[in-house]
This record gives sequence, structure tokens and C-alpha cells, in this order.
Amino acid sequence: MTVWGLRLSWHILRRFLRNTEDRRYLALAQKWGKWAELRSYLSIFVLQGALMLVISAPVIAIMTTDSPPLQLLTLLGAVVWLIGFYFEAVGDRQLTQFLQNPHNKGKLMTTGLWRYTRHPNYFGEISQWWGIFVIALAVPYGLISIVGPLTVTILIVKVTGIPTVEANYKGRKDWQRYAAHTSKFLPLPPRR
Repeated sequence: MTVWGLRLSWHILRRFLRNTEDRRYLALAQKWGKWAELRSYLSIFVLQGALMLVISAPVIAIMTTDSPPLQLLTLLGAVVWLIGFYFEAVGDRQLTQFLQNPHNKGKLMTTGLWRYTRHPNYFGEISQWWGIFVIALAVPYGLISIVGPLTVTILIVKVTGIPTVEANYKGRKDWQRYAAHTSKFLPLPPRR
């Protein structure tokens, strides 16, 4: 969790230092008008804090066990987590480099991991939480912590992540071609 948190914090800090504000938050601020600060606090910070408590259920299950046993589940969960970490870190890095190149302005990222999934960073994020859940299966009551990875999966796939990003490209012909050949979520060979 520490490795994941440090990498994500560094990624977000670097994005913040480049002075690129998240379009989603700008749109919400405009929509909310004079109530933007209060609604931001309640709808973004308080809500995200509560959701993080639910999502981190597998971590809580593991950390509240005296000495979690090292089992096959632990190793399998670690492998799933590592695959997810790779997809999130490499996907974020590839997109950052792509966006920093002025020749790519207005173009779609369709190479690297983005050739196999339209959202490698989201696939990675979700995989990491499922990996931690698999590790939690080795501790008492670990099964009930499934609420964590289910919540993050539903949020990213159906609510805030993928739908929000893909709505920005609606109607673009290059996006339609890309979407027709590239898996929405799971990394798969491009379709012909």
C-alpha cells in the first residue's frame, strides 16, 4: 500500500505542478456556482473519505490480524497486485509522456499499453484492490472485505472513471475507430 500510495502521490503532484487542473473538478465548480466550495468539500472530500474506508476493507482485514499467514493466496494476491501496479504505473507514465509531446495535441493515445486496453491505469488500479482482497482471503473474515474491490470496480467501470473519460470523446471518429479495435477494460489483443 505504501508503494502504491507514494507512486500515486508523486504522479498527482507532478500533474499538479504542471498547472493542469482536472477538467472534471472544473466542470463541477462551474455547475455548483457559489456553492462550489461547500459542495466540493462534501461531495468530493467527505464522500471520497467514506468510500475509501469501504474500499480499504481488505487492507483493514489484513492489518487487524495478529500475524497473517503466508499462504498460496498471499502469493497469488501479490502477483495480481504486481500486475495491477505495472499497468497503473506504466499506463500513467505512457500517457504523461504522450501528453507532454506538443506533436500529440488533440491526438489519442493508442500505443503501448493503450493498444490493449483503453484504460490500462484503471485496469491496474482495480487489479491492485482485487490482489489485496485475495491476500485478505487468508485471514479470518477476509471474505467479507470483498465489498472493497467490488466498490472500486463499480465506481471506476460504471460511475466515475471510464464513463467520464469516454464521454469526453463521444462523437470523435478517431475515438470510434480506436474503441472498435481496443478492449474497453481488460487488456486484450486489438480486434481487427
